[in-house]
Amino acid sequence: MERFQLKNLALWKNSGSRKPLIIKGARQVGKTWLMKQFGQREYKTTAYVNFESSKTLSSLFAVDFDIQRIISAIQIETGVQIDAESTLIIFDEIQECDGAITSLKYFCENAPQYHIVAAGSLLGVALHSKVSFPVGKVDFLDLHPLSFGEFLLALGKKSLYDLLVSHDWTLITSFKKKFIELLRQYYFIGGMPEAVYSFSVENDFNRVRDIQLRILTAYENDFSKHAPYEIVPRLRMIWQSVPSQLAKETKKFVYGALKQGARAKEFELAMEWLIDAGLIHKVNRATKPAMPLIAYMEVSAFKIYTLDVGLLGAMGNIDIKTILSGNTIFQEFKGALTEQYVLQQLISCEKLQIYYWATEKSTAEIDFLVQSADNVIPIEVKAEENLQAKSLKSFRQKFNPKVSIRTSMSDYRVDDWLTNVPLYAVEDYWK
Repeated sequence: MERFQLKNLALWKNSGSRKPLIIKGARQVGKTWLMKQFGQREYKTTAYVNFESSKTLSSLFAVDFDIQRIISAIQIETGVQIDAESTLIIFDEIQECDGAITSLKYFCENAPQYHIVAAGSLLGVALHSKVSFPVGKVDFLDLHPLSFGEFLLALGKKSLYDLLVSHDWTLITSFKKKFIELLRQYYFIGGMPEAVYSFSVENDFNRVRDIQLRILTAYENDFSKHAPYEIVPRLRMIWQSVPSQLAKETKKFVYGALKQGARAKEFELAMEWLIDAGLIHKVNRATKPAMPLIAYMEVSAFKIYTLDVGLLGAMGNIDIKTILSGNTIFQEFKGALTEQYVLQQLISCEKLQIYYWATEKSTAEIDFLVQSADNVIPIEVKAEENLQAKSLKSFRQKFNPKVSIRTSMSDYRVDDWLTNVPLYAVEDYWK
Protein backbone atom coordinates (compact mmCIF):
# COMPACT_ATOMS: atom_id res chain seq x y z
CA MET A 1 0.00 0.00 0.00
CA GLU A 2 1.33 3.43 -0.93
CA ARG A 3 0.61 6.52 1.18
CA PHE A 4 1.45 9.92 -0.27
CA GLN A 5 2.47 11.22 3.16
CA LEU A 6 5.59 9.05 2.96
CA LYS A 7 7.00 11.71 0.63
CA ASN A 8 6.37 14.42 3.22
CA LEU A 9 7.96 12.26 5.89
CA ALA A 10 11.08 11.97 3.72
CA LEU A 11 11.14 15.76 3.36
CA TRP A 12 10.85 16.07 7.14
CA LYS A 13 13.76 13.67 7.65
CA ASN A 14 16.06 15.75 5.43
CA SER A 15 14.95 19.15 6.71
CA GLY A 16 17.60 21.30 8.36
CA SER A 17 14.97 22.63 10.78
CA ARG A 18 13.54 19.22 11.69
CA LYS A 19 11.71 18.93 15.02
CA PRO A 20 10.01 15.91 16.62
CA LEU A 21 6.99 15.11 14.47
CA ILE A 22 3.45 14.43 15.65
CA ILE A 23 1.16 12.59 13.23
CA LYS A 24 -2.49 13.47 13.76
CA GLY A 25 -5.46 11.52 12.46
CA ALA A 26 -8.51 9.54 13.48
CA ARG A 27 -8.21 6.03 14.79
CA GLN A 28 -7.55 3.33 12.20
CA VAL A 29 -6.42 5.63 9.37
CA GLY A 30 -3.01 3.92 9.33
CA LYS A 31 -0.73 6.02 11.54
CA THR A 32 1.18 3.07 13.03
CA TRP A 33 1.65 1.44 9.64
CA LEU A 34 2.86 4.73 8.16
CA MET A 35 5.47 5.27 10.87
CA LYS A 36 6.80 1.72 10.65
CA GLN A 37 6.87 1.80 6.86
CA PHE A 38 8.74 5.11 6.96
CA GLY A 39 11.30 3.62 9.34
CA GLN A 40 11.73 0.56 7.13
CA ARG A 41 12.24 2.63 3.99
CA GLU A 42 14.37 5.49 5.25
CA TYR A 43 16.40 4.25 8.26
CA LYS A 44 18.79 1.45 9.11
CA THR A 45 16.94 0.68 12.35
CA THR A 46 13.65 1.60 14.01
CA ALA A 47 13.06 1.75 17.76
CA TYR A 48 9.30 1.30 18.19
CA VAL A 49 7.72 2.11 21.55
CA ASN A 50 4.01 1.61 22.23
CA PHE A 51 3.20 3.34 25.52
CA GLU A 52 -0.17 1.61 25.76
CA SER A 53 1.35 -1.88 25.85
CA SER A 54 4.73 -1.09 27.44
CA LYS A 55 4.27 -1.06 31.22
CA THR A 56 8.03 -0.72 31.75
CA LEU A 57 8.16 2.69 30.07
CA SER A 58 4.90 4.02 31.50
CA SER A 59 6.79 5.94 34.21
CA LEU A 60 9.78 6.83 32.04
CA PHE A 61 9.21 10.58 32.27
CA ALA A 62 8.06 10.74 35.90
CA VAL A 63 11.51 11.61 37.28
CA ASP A 64 13.00 14.01 34.74
CA PHE A 65 13.57 14.56 31.03
CA ASP A 66 17.23 13.60 30.86
CA ILE A 67 17.67 12.63 27.21
CA GLN A 68 20.45 10.11 27.71
CA ARG A 69 18.48 8.30 30.42
CA ILE A 70 15.43 8.19 28.12
CA ILE A 71 17.47 6.86 25.18
CA SER A 72 19.04 4.18 27.38
CA ALA A 73 15.62 3.04 28.58
CA ILE A 74 14.29 2.85 25.02
CA GLN A 75 17.30 0.82 23.93
CA ILE A 76 16.78 -1.66 26.76
CA GLU A 77 13.03 -1.94 26.10
CA THR A 78 13.28 -2.32 22.31
CA GLY A 79 16.62 -4.09 22.01
CA VAL A 80 17.63 -1.56 19.34
CA GLN A 81 20.95 0.28 19.58
CA ILE A 82 19.99 3.85 18.79
CA ASP A 83 22.14 5.88 16.44
CA ALA A 84 21.03 9.51 16.22
CA GLU A 85 21.35 9.73 12.44
CA SER A 86 20.27 6.28 11.27
CA THR A 87 17.58 5.26 13.80
CA LEU A 88 13.95 6.33 13.73
CA ILE A 89 12.40 6.51 17.20
CA ILE A 90 8.64 5.94 17.20
CA PHE A 91 6.45 6.93 20.15
CA ASP A 92 3.09 5.26 19.49
CA GLU A 93 0.03 5.85 21.70
CA ILE A 94 2.03 8.73 23.13
CA GLN A 95 -0.98 10.13 24.98
CA GLU A 96 -0.98 7.06 27.28
CA CYS A 97 2.27 8.06 29.01
CA ASP A 98 2.30 11.14 31.22
CA GLY A 99 5.14 13.39 30.19
CA ALA A 100 5.82 11.73 26.84
CA ILE A 101 4.40 14.62 24.83
CA THR A 102 6.25 17.12 27.03
CA SER A 103 9.51 15.22 26.44
CA LEU A 104 9.38 16.23 22.78
CA LYS A 105 10.27 19.77 23.86
CA TYR A 106 13.49 18.54 25.46
CA PHE A 107 14.39 16.44 22.44
CA CYS A 108 13.88 19.53 20.27
CA GLU A 109 15.93 21.84 22.50
CA ASN A 110 18.64 19.52 23.86
CA ALA A 111 18.95 16.66 21.36
CA PRO A 112 17.67 17.74 17.91
CA GLN A 113 19.89 15.12 16.26
CA TYR A 114 17.40 12.36 17.11
CA HIS A 115 14.65 11.53 14.61
CA ILE A 116 11.37 11.13 16.56
CA VAL A 117 7.89 10.51 15.18
CA ALA A 118 4.88 10.25 17.50
CA ALA A 119 1.21 9.37 17.12
CA GLY A 120 -1.70 8.05 19.12
CA SER A 121 -5.39 7.24 19.19
CA LEU A 122 -7.53 10.30 19.89
CA LEU A 123 -4.32 12.34 20.03
CA GLY A 124 -6.14 15.43 18.84
CA VAL A 125 -8.34 15.25 21.94
CA ALA A 126 -5.32 14.62 24.18
CA LEU A 127 -3.36 17.55 22.77
CA HIS A 128 -6.10 19.98 23.71
CA SER A 129 -6.14 18.66 27.27
CA LYS A 130 -2.39 18.85 27.86
CA VAL A 131 -1.33 21.89 29.90
CA SER A 132 2.37 21.48 29.11
CA PHE A 133 2.13 20.96 25.36
CA PRO A 134 5.44 21.87 23.66
CA VAL A 135 4.22 24.79 21.57
CA GLY A 136 6.61 25.60 18.74
CA LYS A 137 8.81 22.58 19.51
CA VAL A 138 7.17 20.00 17.26
CA ASP A 139 6.19 19.58 13.62
CA PHE A 140 2.79 18.23 12.59
CA LEU A 141 1.56 15.98 9.81
CA ASP A 142 -2.08 15.04 9.19
CA LEU A 143 -3.08 11.58 8.01
CA HIS A 144 -6.50 10.92 6.50
CA PRO A 145 -8.13 7.87 4.90
CA LEU A 146 -6.74 6.89 1.50
CA SER A 147 -7.55 9.36 -1.25
CA PHE A 148 -8.89 8.12 -4.58
CA GLY A 149 -5.36 8.23 -6.00
CA GLU A 150 -4.01 6.10 -3.16
CA PHE A 151 -6.99 3.78 -3.63
CA LEU A 152 -6.06 3.25 -7.29
CA LEU A 153 -2.48 2.40 -6.35
CA ALA A 154 -3.64 0.01 -3.61
CA LEU A 155 -5.74 -1.89 -6.18
CA GLY A 156 -2.78 -2.16 -8.55
CA LYS A 157 -4.09 0.48 -10.98
CA LYS A 158 -0.86 2.48 -11.21
CA SER A 159 -1.19 3.05 -14.97
CA LEU A 160 -4.60 4.67 -14.46
CA TYR A 161 -3.26 6.75 -11.58
CA ASP A 162 -0.30 7.91 -13.68
CA LEU A 163 -2.73 8.86 -16.44
CA LEU A 164 -4.71 11.08 -14.06
CA VAL A 165 -1.51 12.75 -12.88
CA SER A 166 -0.48 13.43 -16.49
CA HIS A 167 -3.56 15.64 -17.09
CA ASP A 168 -3.79 14.22 -20.61
CA TRP A 169 -7.51 14.87 -20.69
CA THR A 170 -8.10 13.38 -24.13
CA LEU A 171 -6.59 10.05 -23.10
CA ILE A 172 -8.22 10.25 -19.66
CA THR A 173 -11.63 10.60 -21.33
CA SER A 174 -10.91 7.48 -23.41
CA PHE A 175 -10.72 5.48 -20.18
CA LYS A 176 -13.69 7.21 -18.57
CA LYS A 177 -15.67 3.99 -18.02
CA LYS A 178 -12.82 2.43 -16.05
CA PHE A 179 -12.44 5.50 -13.86
CA ILE A 180 -16.18 5.68 -13.17
CA GLU A 181 -16.32 1.98 -12.25
CA LEU A 182 -13.44 2.43 -9.79
CA LEU A 183 -15.00 5.61 -8.44
CA ARG A 184 -18.21 3.73 -7.66
CA GLN A 185 -16.16 1.12 -5.83
CA TYR A 186 -14.42 3.85 -3.86
CA TYR A 187 -17.80 5.34 -2.91
CA PHE A 188 -18.63 2.03 -1.20
CA ILE A 189 -15.19 0.97 0.08
CA GLY A 190 -13.88 4.42 1.00
CA GLY A 191 -10.34 4.97 2.18
CA MET A 192 -10.02 3.24 5.54
CA PRO A 193 -6.81 1.20 5.12
CA GLU A 194 -8.17 -2.08 6.48
CA ALA A 195 -11.20 -1.93 4.18
CA VAL A 196 -9.09 -1.09 1.11
CA TYR A 197 -6.50 -3.77 1.86
CA SER A 198 -9.22 -6.38 2.43
CA PHE A 199 -10.82 -5.58 -0.93
CA SER A 200 -7.47 -5.62 -2.73
CA VAL A 201 -6.88 -9.16 -1.46
CA GLU A 202 -10.36 -10.72 -1.27
CA ASN A 203 -12.46 -8.62 -3.70
CA ASP A 204 -15.38 -9.08 -1.30
CA PHE A 205 -17.74 -6.16 -0.75
CA ASN A 206 -19.53 -7.93 2.11
CA ARG A 207 -16.25 -8.29 3.97
CA VAL A 208 -15.61 -4.58 3.43
CA ARG A 209 -18.96 -3.68 4.98
CA ASP A 210 -18.24 -5.90 7.98
CA ILE A 211 -14.97 -4.02 8.53
CA GLN A 212 -16.69 -0.66 8.20
CA LEU A 213 -19.36 -1.58 10.74
CA ARG A 214 -16.69 -2.78 13.14
CA ILE A 215 -14.83 0.52 12.79
CA LEU A 216 -18.03 2.48 13.43
CA THR A 217 -18.70 0.39 16.53
CA ALA A 218 -15.18 1.05 17.78
CA TYR A 219 -15.68 4.80 17.32
CA GLU A 220 -18.89 4.75 19.31
CA ASN A 221 -17.21 2.69 22.03
CA ASP A 222 -14.57 5.42 22.24
CA PHE A 223 -17.28 7.90 23.17
CA SER A 224 -18.02 6.08 26.41
CA LYS A 225 -14.41 5.17 27.10
CA HIS A 226 -12.60 8.45 26.44
CA ALA A 227 -15.07 11.36 26.37
CA PRO A 228 -16.42 13.15 29.46
CA TYR A 229 -19.49 11.16 30.46
CA GLU A 230 -21.78 14.20 30.44
CA ILE A 231 -21.31 14.79 26.69
CA VAL A 232 -21.48 11.15 25.54
CA PRO A 233 -25.23 11.24 24.64
CA ARG A 234 -24.65 14.44 22.65
CA LEU A 235 -21.68 12.90 20.85
CA ARG A 236 -23.87 10.05 19.69
CA MET A 237 -26.64 12.40 18.59
CA ILE A 238 -24.30 14.51 16.45
CA TRP A 239 -22.40 11.52 15.04
CA GLN A 240 -25.53 9.59 14.11
CA SER A 241 -27.12 12.66 12.52
CA VAL A 242 -24.40 13.16 9.89
CA PRO A 243 -26.14 11.14 7.12
CA SER A 244 -29.49 12.87 7.63
CA GLN A 245 -27.89 16.32 7.89
CA LEU A 246 -26.12 15.78 4.56
CA ALA A 247 -29.24 14.35 2.94
CA LYS A 248 -31.13 17.63 3.41
CA GLU A 249 -31.65 19.94 0.44
CA THR A 250 -29.77 22.61 2.37
CA LYS A 251 -26.89 20.86 4.07
CA LYS A 252 -26.24 23.50 6.72
CA PHE A 253 -26.05 21.81 10.13
CA VAL A 254 -29.24 22.31 12.13
CA TYR A 255 -29.13 21.66 15.89
CA GLY A 256 -32.89 21.38 15.96
CA ALA A 257 -32.61 18.20 13.90
CA LEU A 258 -30.89 16.52 16.88
CA LYS A 259 -33.79 17.04 19.23
CA GLN A 260 -36.60 19.52 19.66
CA GLY A 261 -35.38 22.78 21.15
CA ALA A 262 -31.69 21.89 20.88
CA ARG A 263 -29.30 24.85 21.09
CA ALA A 264 -25.72 25.28 19.95
CA LYS A 265 -24.41 25.97 23.45
CA GLU A 266 -25.35 22.55 24.83
CA PHE A 267 -23.67 20.73 21.92
CA GLU A 268 -20.51 22.81 21.44
CA LEU A 269 -18.22 20.63 23.57
CA ALA A 270 -19.45 17.45 21.91
CA MET A 271 -18.92 18.97 18.46
CA GLU A 272 -15.36 20.02 19.32
CA TRP A 273 -14.58 16.57 20.72
CA LEU A 274 -15.62 14.91 17.46
CA ILE A 275 -13.54 17.40 15.46
CA ASP A 276 -10.48 16.90 17.70
CA ALA A 277 -10.90 13.12 17.37
CA GLY A 278 -10.77 13.51 13.59
CA LEU A 279 -14.19 11.89 13.17
CA ILE A 280 -15.92 14.85 11.55
CA HIS A 281 -14.89 17.75 9.35
CA LYS A 282 -16.53 21.11 9.89
CA VAL A 283 -16.86 23.41 6.86
CA ASN A 284 -17.92 26.94 7.74
CA ARG A 285 -19.82 29.38 5.57
CA ALA A 286 -17.91 32.35 4.19
CA THR A 287 -20.05 35.43 3.69
CA LYS A 288 -17.79 36.79 0.95
CA PRO A 289 -15.29 35.12 -1.42
CA ALA A 290 -12.40 37.41 -0.56
CA MET A 291 -8.87 36.92 0.77
CA PRO A 292 -8.35 35.67 3.38
CA LEU A 293 -11.48 33.57 3.62
CA ILE A 294 -11.10 33.13 7.35
CA ALA A 295 -11.82 36.84 7.77
CA TYR A 296 -15.29 36.25 6.32
CA MET A 297 -16.05 33.01 8.16
CA GLU A 298 -19.46 32.76 9.82
CA VAL A 299 -18.97 30.78 13.01
CA SER A 300 -22.61 29.78 13.47
CA ALA A 301 -23.22 28.52 9.92
CA PHE A 302 -21.48 25.31 8.89
CA LYS A 303 -21.81 21.85 7.38
CA ILE A 304 -20.35 18.69 8.89
CA TYR A 305 -19.00 15.64 7.14
CA THR A 306 -17.62 12.39 8.43
CA LEU A 307 -14.01 11.34 7.81
CA ASP A 308 -14.66 8.79 5.07
CA VAL A 309 -17.14 8.26 2.25
CA GLY A 310 -17.20 4.49 2.81
CA LEU A 311 -18.07 4.94 6.47
CA LEU A 312 -20.80 7.44 5.53
CA GLY A 313 -22.31 4.84 3.20
CA ALA A 314 -22.16 2.25 5.98
CA MET A 315 -23.86 4.65 8.39
CA GLY A 316 -26.62 5.15 5.82
CA ASN A 317 -26.78 1.41 5.04
CA ILE A 318 -26.16 2.07 1.33
CA ASP A 319 -26.09 -1.28 -0.46
CA ILE A 320 -23.33 -2.17 -2.93
CA LYS A 321 -25.92 -3.09 -5.58
CA THR A 322 -27.24 0.46 -5.44
CA ILE A 323 -23.78 1.86 -6.06
CA LEU A 324 -22.79 -0.45 -8.91
CA SER A 325 -26.09 -0.28 -10.83
CA GLY A 326 -25.67 2.50 -13.34
CA ASN A 327 -25.83 6.07 -12.08
CA THR A 328 -28.36 5.32 -9.36
CA ILE A 329 -26.00 6.19 -6.52
CA PHE A 330 -25.35 9.59 -8.03
CA GLN A 331 -29.06 10.37 -7.80
CA GLU A 332 -29.81 8.79 -4.43
CA PHE A 333 -28.86 10.24 -1.05
CA LYS A 334 -29.17 13.71 -2.64
CA GLY A 335 -25.53 13.94 -3.51
CA ALA A 336 -24.35 13.41 0.06
CA LEU A 337 -21.82 10.74 -0.88
CA THR A 338 -20.53 12.85 -3.75
CA GLU A 339 -20.01 15.92 -1.58
CA GLN A 340 -18.33 13.78 1.08
CA TYR A 341 -16.06 12.31 -1.59
CA VAL A 342 -15.09 15.70 -3.03
CA LEU A 343 -14.33 17.12 0.41
CA GLN A 344 -12.09 14.12 1.15
CA GLN A 345 -10.08 14.70 -2.00
CA LEU A 346 -9.73 18.43 -1.29
CA ILE A 347 -8.57 17.72 2.26
CA SER A 348 -5.93 15.32 0.94
CA CYS A 349 -4.39 18.25 -0.94
CA GLU A 350 -3.50 19.76 2.46
CA LYS A 351 -2.71 23.35 1.49
CA LEU A 352 -6.29 24.24 0.59
CA GLN A 353 -8.49 26.20 2.97
CA ILE A 354 -12.06 25.01 2.52
CA TYR A 355 -15.34 26.85 3.16
CA TYR A 356 -18.72 27.09 1.47
CA TRP A 357 -20.94 29.98 0.39
CA ALA A 358 -24.70 30.47 0.52
CA THR A 359 -27.10 33.36 0.39
CA GLU A 360 -28.72 34.40 3.67
CA LYS A 361 -31.93 32.54 2.80
CA SER A 362 -30.03 29.66 1.13
CA THR A 363 -31.65 30.30 -2.24
CA ALA A 364 -28.24 29.69 -3.81
CA GLU A 365 -25.29 27.70 -2.49
CA ILE A 366 -21.76 26.93 -3.62
CA ASP A 367 -20.72 23.59 -2.17
CA PHE A 368 -17.11 24.60 -1.52
CA LEU A 369 -14.99 27.73 -1.62
CA VAL A 370 -11.28 27.00 -1.78
CA GLN A 371 -8.51 29.44 -1.01
CA SER A 372 -5.52 28.47 -3.13
CA ALA A 373 -2.49 30.76 -3.55
CA ASP A 374 -3.97 34.19 -4.37
CA ASN A 375 -7.36 32.94 -5.60
CA VAL A 376 -10.70 32.09 -4.04
CA ILE A 377 -12.22 29.39 -6.24
CA PRO A 378 -15.88 28.32 -6.12
CA ILE A 379 -16.55 24.60 -6.61
CA GLU A 380 -20.00 23.33 -7.47
CA VAL A 381 -20.49 19.57 -7.01
CA LYS A 382 -22.82 17.67 -9.30
CA ALA A 383 -23.50 14.02 -8.59
CA GLU A 384 -24.11 13.03 -12.21
CA GLU A 385 -23.68 14.51 -15.69
CA ASN A 386 -25.91 17.49 -14.95
CA LEU A 387 -24.38 20.43 -16.79
CA GLN A 388 -26.60 23.06 -15.20
CA ALA A 389 -24.78 25.31 -12.77
CA LYS A 390 -27.47 27.72 -11.59
CA SER A 391 -25.88 28.56 -8.23
CA LEU A 392 -22.48 28.96 -9.86
CA LYS A 393 -23.91 31.33 -12.46
CA SER A 394 -25.56 33.36 -9.71
CA PHE A 395 -22.31 33.44 -7.76
CA ARG A 396 -20.36 34.52 -10.83
CA GLN A 397 -22.76 37.37 -11.59
CA LYS A 398 -22.41 38.59 -8.02
CA PHE A 399 -18.65 38.19 -7.45
CA ASN A 400 -17.05 37.55 -10.87
CA PRO A 401 -14.36 35.06 -9.73
CA LYS A 402 -11.26 34.52 -11.89
CA VAL A 403 -11.78 30.74 -11.91
CA SER A 404 -14.94 28.66 -11.43
CA ILE A 405 -15.01 24.88 -11.09
CA ARG A 406 -17.85 22.44 -11.58
CA THR A 407 -17.09 18.80 -10.83
CA SER A 408 -19.41 16.17 -12.24
CA MET A 409 -19.45 12.91 -14.17
CA SER A 410 -18.97 14.88 -17.40
CA ASP A 411 -15.67 15.05 -19.22
CA TYR A 412 -13.02 17.67 -18.66
CA ARG A 413 -13.77 20.87 -20.56
CA VAL A 414 -13.02 24.56 -20.28
CA ASP A 415 -15.71 27.04 -21.30
CA ASP A 416 -15.46 30.82 -21.22
CA TRP A 417 -15.80 31.10 -17.48
CA LEU A 418 -16.23 27.53 -16.25
CA THR A 419 -13.96 24.50 -15.98
CA ASN A 420 -15.63 21.11 -15.63
CA VAL A 421 -13.44 18.61 -13.78
CA PRO A 422 -14.51 14.94 -13.75
CA LEU A 423 -15.23 13.69 -10.23
CA TYR A 424 -12.60 10.98 -10.56
CA ALA A 425 -9.96 13.66 -11.28
CA VAL A 426 -10.76 16.09 -8.46
CA GLU A 427 -7.73 15.21 -6.35
CA ASP A 428 -5.20 15.32 -9.16
CA TYR A 429 -6.56 18.55 -10.64
CA TRP A 430 -5.13 20.41 -7.62
CA LYS A 431 -1.69 18.79 -7.77
